[in-house]
Amino acid sequence: MTTSFHSRPLVLMAMAVALLSACSSGVRVPAPVEDRTGMGRSSSSTQATPAAELAKPMPGSENAGKPGYYTVQRGDTLTRIGLDNGQGARDLARWNNLTNPDVIEVGQVLRVAPPGGAVETAGVVVRPIAPAANSSANATPAKIESAPASTGAANDEGLGFIWPASGSLIAGFDEVKNKGLDISGKAGDPVSAAADGQVVYAGSGLRGYGNLIILKHNNTFLTAYAHNQALLVKEDQKVRKGQKIAEMGKSDSDRVKLHFEVRRQGKPVDPAKLLPAR
Repeated sequence: MTTSFHSRPLVLMAMAVALLSACSSGVRVPAPVEDRTGMGRSSSSTQATPAAELAKPMPGSENAGKPGYYTVQRGDTLTRIGLDNGQGARDLARWNNLTNPDVIEVGQVLRVAPPGGAVETAGVVVRPIAPAANSSANATPAKIESAPASTGAANDEGLGFIWPASGSLIAGFDEVKNKGLDISGKAGDPVSAAADGQVVYAGSGLRGYGNLIILKHNNTFLTAYAHNQALLVKEDQKVRKGQKIAEMGKSDSDRVKLHFEVRRQGKPVDPAKLLPAR
């Protein structure tokens, strides 16, 4: 039988339908598999949760920006934060319930002032007492007497700082380049406490200071003694003015010297203005 030219397309179409019908009862081509593991390309319904939604709030974040609190920055240590805020590292660890004082996180917010308005002076906590009514009439002389007159030091609160070493001055105070005084000497020369106080740090964990001692004298003043070859006191130990606390050295320094700092409420001040004239 001959097929006309015009009927050939109909025949081809009929054959295609037959083939498709036959294939429908055989093996099917599998549908694409959706990767729900997150390893492959995800659909809009399986997009990954944004990192911001997964991140937990940092400890203390509710106190960020409040007076008496500090947000940890990259490179910080508890000792550095304490020095810059006029506090001891152990006090900071206690106030912030830090189980491991060596572990703090960037963005963590730490209390850097005594809780409850307490003032800690060389390890003794003194809480302010609200004045009673007509306190001016009822006050005892001890409460209203004037502070002792300065003995030449600029507002040292009666501590009477002394020079911590007998060597000559080799570098003066510079708020940017040198936050204290550099005093010359020989390895092993005595380093003395500049005033009565309590050791709040003794170690080598603060970069650039070598073997370091930090004394807390009251709620206002700290002093720091750096680059020692030997430390002769321990943390929490109380010391007296003039007591030998270290031996001069050159730890983390290019020469033997004592680097001496005075911090008023954490801010470096010129020790020469608080020390007696030589």
